[in-house]
Amino acid sequence: MLNHLRPAITLVLTLTALLGLAYPLAVTGVAQALMPAAANGSLIEKDGAVIGSILIGQSFATDRYFWPRPSATGPDAYNAAASSGSNLGTTSARLKERVATDIERLKAAGLATPVPADAVTTSGSGLDPHVSPAFARAQIARVAKARGLSETDVATLVENRIETRLFGFIGEPRVNVLQLNLALDAHGT
Repeated sequence: MLNHLRPAITLVLTLTALLGLAYPLAVTGVAQALMPAAANGSLIEKDGAVIGSILIGQSFATDRYFWPRPSATGPDAYNAAASSGSNLGTTSARLKERVATDIERLKAAGLATPVPADAVTTSGSGLDPHVSPAFARAQIARVAKARGLSETDVATLVENRIETRLFGFIGEPRVNVLQLNLALDAHGT
C-alpha cells in the first residue's frame, strides 16, 4: 500500500508546487513586467486617490454626468463582488416592466427617442464600463444643459472618446463612461 501512496503524494505535492505556486508567480511576474497597469486592474487615479478602473463601470446618477447602462449586480449597482447577469429572459414580465420603467425615466430626463438598447439592458457581468456611441450621444443635451455648456462642446468630448473596434473587426464601437466623465470634469463647470 505504501508503494502506491508514496508516488501519489509525491505527484500531488509536485503538481501543487508547479501549478499552484511556480506557474502563478511566473505569470504574475511577466504581467507586472510587461503591462503593470493592466496587471493591477487598470486603475484610474485623480489627485493621488484611486477613483475607479477603466474595466468596471460606476454609477453616475446626476444630470451633470453621462449615465452608464443599468447594472444587474443587485441593490448595489456596479458591485464587483456581485458580478452577474440578471438571468431574466425575453419573456420575463419583470424584465419588461423594468425596461418600460427605465425607458420612461430616460424620456422624462430628456433622452431622445428611440432609446438605445444598452440604455435599458444590462451587460452579461453587470459591470460593463462602456456605453454605445448612440447612448452617449443621446445624453449630450441633458449633460450640456446641466453643466451650462454648449451641446457642440459636449458632443466633441463624446466623439473624441469613442473607442473603435479592436483590430478593426472585434467588438463594437464604445465609450468608456468614467473616462468621458473625467474629461467632462476637466473641461470645466
